[in-house]
Parts: sequence; structure tokens; C-alpha cells
Amino acid sequence: MAEYNVERMLEAAQAFQIEGTFKSSAPYGSGHINSTYAMVWEQDGKEVRYILQRVNTDIFKDPVSLMKNIEGVTEFLRKEIIANNGDPERETLNLVPAKDGKKYYQDSEGGFWRAYIFIENATCYNLVEKPEDFYQSGKAFGHFQRLLAQYPAEELSETIPNFHNTPVRFETFKKAIEEDVCGRAASVKEEIQFVMDRQSELGMAMDMLKEGRLPLRVTHNDTKLNNIMIDDATGQAICIIDLDTIMPGLSIFDYGDSIRFGANTAEEDEPDVSKVSLSLPLFDIYTKGFLEGCEGSLTEAEMDMLPMGAKLMTLECGMRFLTDYLQGDVYFRTSRENHNLDRTHTQFALVADMENKWSEMKAVVEKYK
Repeated sequence: MAEYNVERMLEAAQAFQIEGTFKSSAPYGSGHINSTYAMVWEQDGKEVRYILQRVNTDIFKDPVSLMKNIEGVTEFLRKEIIANNGDPERETLNLVPAKDGKKYYQDSEGGFWRAYIFIENATCYNLVEKPEDFYQSGKAFGHFQRLLAQYPAEELSETIPNFHNTPVRFETFKKAIEEDVCGRAASVKEEIQFVMDRQSELGMAMDMLKEGRLPLRVTHNDTKLNNIMIDDATGQAICIIDLDTIMPGLSIFDYGDSIRFGANTAEEDEPDVSKVSLSLPLFDIYTKGFLEGCEGSLTEAEMDMLPMGAKLMTLECGMRFLTDYLQGDVYFRTSRENHNLDRTHTQFALVADMENKWSEMKAVVEKYK
């Protein structure tokens, strides 16, 4: 996405219903997708901060639907937080309306902007530094599920179509093998076979959704620690941010993706697969936090499928890396030869280790149900 000039940013800054005098604006945060700024306004002699963001329309092709999703979910969260005697200014993102009443502003060159109230005295952390962080993360995303349990998920737009539709991802994978544009398929027969051997599991969750055995939920789809704001004073998770990928989906996918990247003993692209395993202590602490946060809002079937959610997300991710390798490394950014193949190997090694620890994973879920 091209960097926007200062004039457009200043134009957008003035377009929202913010009282007082605009003082300054500076780039903010570590996000890679949208352009984010912290604005300072003077109100009654005090400096007040707001977040100003330009939505990346190269990635999110339908920003109006995206903003409708965020508006619907944040307003619903606000009501739930008030009903639970919480602090709606700090426990959810709050959109600032533009002067025309919409929750976004389109600038004179077509750029899409939004503004949020700045949540003070809270921090996002990029790395899990201690098990307690991972527990807090699980609790926060579980709580997010509970608060949105009654939200009509079918009203949400898919901001990235078929994002976690594993059967669709599998069709793309098979097509990549068939087309074999780089002549790489012959060298990855074992990896291809790894997926084929698990073909019967790939559609399991989506089939259960179709049959009504798993409910459609509001899903976040980017459940990383750095999308949680931690209160500076208490160390407690207070607010989930980065709502661009909010979509209708399955609760077990949000949970499963957290386990995939958070409970792996190695980095996602570790070349030495002997370092890859599922950390049962981290699996345990995240599951404990997640189910505590959910407070009984998940169905029995959802809880029983949590380990399968972790396995499916890991298998799907490995399959996507392998698809990209077969297509010539066109989607995921690579920084070395066979980078996507290394990523494929870590994901598949993690799947294999989950299979070896399946009874332990099931026992952990039973313990906290």
C-alpha cells in the first residue's frame, strides 16, 4: 500500500467528530497492514489522544462491509460490557463517527480512514514472555467469545472469503499439484502424501457446521498476543483489538490457531524439525484460560472439538505453505530458499506430535470443561 501523504492524513484527521484543536499526529504501533497514527487533540486545556487508521484496501477489497462488521461488533460489545458493569471506554474499541455520521471517512483520493478513542495506560506485547501471558491471552479470547455468544454471526461479511474453509483450501492445494507450475511436485511427494493421508479429517469441522452440530460464531481470525491490550496497572487483559478479520466462523478455529503458533516449541520456520513439538504445559495453560474466559458459553460439541481445531488449523496452515511452495512462493513472503518448505515441515511435524499426544490433549480439555 502506497504511503499516504501528510495532506491526506491531515484531511482525514479533521473529518471526524472530535472536539477541540488538532495538535499533532505521528505513526504508531507495529502493524504491517494498515497505516496507523496517534493523534493529539487539545480539549479544555488537556491533551487527548485518538487513533487514526487508513484501511489497506489492497488487502481488504470491501472496506464498507469491513467497517459495518466492526461497527456492529463494537456496539454489541459496548452494551454487553455495560450490562456486566465493565468499562466500555477501555474494554472494547470505540469508533469515532465522521462528521457525516458514518463510522469511516473516504478522503479526496478515495482512501478509507477510521478513528478510535485511544485506550490509555494499556500495552500490547509482541512476544509471550512467560506462561502467564499465554494464559491471559486464552482468557481474553475466551471472554471475547462469551461476550459475542449471542451476536448474529450470519450477519457478518467475510472480509477474506473462505479464510478458514479447509475443504476449499484443499481444492486449491490439489490444483497446485496438478498444475505443478514450477516442477516441484515430484520433490515433495512425502509432504503431499502427509496431507492426502488426512484427507478425511479436512472437511470434518465444516461438515459439522453444515449439519448444525457446531454453531456459527463471531471469530477474530488473528488471535495473536499483540492483539490484546494488557492493563499497565493490573497486568490483566482488557481489550481485543485489530478487528479487521472479524468474520463468521467456528470458535475452534480461533482457539486452534492460538495453539498452532503459541504452543509450538519452535519457530514457525525452524529448519530443524527435531525442535518442533506441542508443549503440553502451554496447551494446558491456554486451554484453562480460554475455557475460563468462555464461562460456559461453548457447546459440548465445541469443547470436544477443541483438539481437532488445533490439529486442523495446523494442517491447513502447512497445506497453505506447501501450496505456495508448489506455486512458486507467490503469497507468503520468503527470505531464503525453501522457506515455505521449512514452514510446511514445522506445521506437519506439529500435527504429527499432536497425533502422538492426542489422549493427553483430550484429557486437558476434559479437566477444564
